[in-house]
Amino acid sequence: MSLSPIPALPSLMPMAAAVMEYWTDAWQRTILTMDVLRERGNLYEEHEASGKPPVLVFDYEVIVDARKLERPANYALAAIKPPADCVPTDPHKRPFVVIDPRAGHGPGIGGSKIDSEIGIALKQGHPCYFVMFYPQPVDGQTIECVTEAERVFLAKVNELHPNDAGKPFVIGNCQGGWALMMLAALSPELVGPILLAGSPISYWSGVEGKYPMRYSGGLMGGTWAASFAGDLGNGKFDGAYLVNNFEKLDPANTLWNKPYALYSKVDTERQRFLDFERWWGGHFLLNKEEMEWISQNLFVGNRLAAGEIYHDEGKTQINLRNIRSPIVVFASWGDNITPPQQALNWIPDVYADADDIRENEQTIVYFLHEHVGHLGIFVSAGVANREHTELACALDLIDVLPPGLYEAIITDTYPDMPGLEFASGRYVIRFEPREVADILALDGGRQDERPFEVVRRVAQVNQSLYDTFVSPMVRALATENSAAMIRNLNSARVDRHLISDNNPFIKAIAPLAAQVRAQRKPVAPDNPLLKMEQQASAMIAQSLDRYRDQRDAASEKMFKAIYESPLVAAMVGLKPAAEAGPARGRTREQVELLALKRAERDTWYERGSQESGFLRLLIFVASGVGVVDKRPFDGIRHLMRERGLDKTITLAQLKHAVNLQTYLVRQDEERALNGLQSLLPEAAQRKLALELAHQLLAMGGPIKDEKLQRLQRVAQILKVEAPLRAVR
Repeated sequence: MSLSPIPALPSLMPMAAAVMEYWTDAWQRTILTMDVLRERGNLYEEHEASGKPPVLVFDYEVIVDARKLERPANYALAAIKPPADCVPTDPHKRPFVVIDPRAGHGPGIGGSKIDSEIGIALKQGHPCYFVMFYPQPVDGQTIECVTEAERVFLAKVNELHPNDAGKPFVIGNCQGGWALMMLAALSPELVGPILLAGSPISYWSGVEGKYPMRYSGGLMGGTWAASFAGDLGNGKFDGAYLVNNFEKLDPANTLWNKPYALYSKVDTERQRFLDFERWWGGHFLLNKEEMEWISQNLFVGNRLAAGEIYHDEGKTQINLRNIRSPIVVFASWGDNITPPQQALNWIPDVYADADDIRENEQTIVYFLHEHVGHLGIFVSAGVANREHTELACALDLIDVLPPGLYEAIITDTYPDMPGLEFASGRYVIRFEPREVADILALDGGRQDERPFEVVRRVAQVNQSLYDTFVSPMVRALATENSAAMIRNLNSARVDRHLISDNNPFIKAIAPLAAQVRAQRKPVAPDNPLLKMEQQASAMIAQSLDRYRDQRDAASEKMFKAIYESPLVAAMVGLKPAAEAGPARGRTREQVELLALKRAERDTWYERGSQESGFLRLLIFVASGVGVVDKRPFDGIRHLMRERGLDKTITLAQLKHAVNLQTYLVRQDEERALNGLQSLLPEAAQRKLALELAHQLLAMGGPIKDEKLQRLQRVAQILKVEAPLRAVR
């Protein structure tokens, strides 16, 4: 019997070709990845040698250097120069001011792309300013020095721009948010609407089984560790420690997903990776006193919303009820650093309910993104082009919204949408009224915050022990040389120093990478070994995620075992089931001021202009449902421009008029409606006001029966037979 050729051999040929193709590509990707890491190290060295300037993609000019102020700080106010292909800046438009977080990294992330917070402002012609800071703090600098510097900055912006455009819109990114809240509470006259983007204000809040960062202070025994790090740094706290903590939150991303994303897409990922790493690797320092203030008053103390922080050496209480500008909160369910609860729970801490917010003449708007991560809130191009663009376009509306609590909802437009001519782009934003109970419902209960009061007491005891017995010895041993050595040995710096041209073995990769690029042969997407690589990568990431989940669960259990213990609570003088404190009430001065305002406002039921009467009519009709759509507001502005009223009625006057008429309608609806006869004395005025109100309401979509009934009620009081009809 003759033997036929082995049939398997031909089938091995395609497999061998696939193996060769994959290994060629894998080897080339390895070289190119190492070369990108080498470039990252070089970029780190260059950035450090140049003084670590902001990572902005826009040119800027420093107009106020806080290092030269009476109370110096390592901050500066920069005026952003629009790119040549951008619309010219209009000095009469509302200025934008962006405050980036000083949380370990340097400034500039809010303007590190064209499609960014700063980029959106420039595209719309707004003057834009940026609050930047330098790598080294000024000797003796405290948080109070920083706050005073930011006061000077905002005063300068107000000086440069007339008030007819509205006061500056100020954005606080992440940790810049609590700094902005303090500034707005201390100097409410300097700021317009403020945006808290991914900003933690209520540090104890969260959901059980999630967000483990809030437990770290308790598991470390309080704030003494920050003081210890500051003492080891010879009076300086290394921001790299904060970066280390962020990276530990998601080991799968830190240890695998991020480097694998570079390796797997090295042909296209290089520039994006280097741009981000330039910011991520730029570690800045804080004075020990600054970090102690932050950790003791915010991270562990959670004192801001409680009104327990004082300024001017204890003379001035920082009360968030003093903020007079609208507050916009942007949070995301995909944010594991500032979850929605930490971004929003200050509201029930400060206000008992929505009526309390209205009584304080405050407007609060919140927006919840479904999935974007923490950094994506202020660096994602998609978020910039949708959420930030719509919020920027709706600023004037937000500024004149009747006091209350609202949720911002963004929807797509469609061809036959009513009032489409007044939509600013492909989206429409509306504001739906909410109650404080809606904020609390996002949390599922705040009983899990009780142990944090025990943490605060334990932290105070441990801090006192450290300050008394340990700190003097550490400070005696620390020198600037030892501090520099410790900083350079931090893992966030070591890998950048080692993988750079400082290392001759790494420097040799550059010519090899050039040869690889010249002979690059990417693997086919359907290569079976590439599929196996991707599956292996997914398994590694899943394993690290399981480790993270088990670690976080164990940390939470340990935290609860310690701080929910009745013994530990009793040892620090607390009852084990102490409830979180209720929302703080008004001070005596605030109560007296409110009474005076009410007395003055009560004189306006039968007084006012024709425009005041129209606003009162519109507010009464719209208040039944309460949803505020941007299209009718833009319709009102259009009518004002047609009649020349936009030149005689400023935005501030319009805001005052809306607040006044809203108060009158809510306080005494019957008297407010009867007063329309005095404000609109002529039949032609009354008929025109009703027709305009009907037209504007129709811009927001079908007019509900309740609104039509309210229009009919006004028509009866004014004795006008207006052509009112339902719009379907």
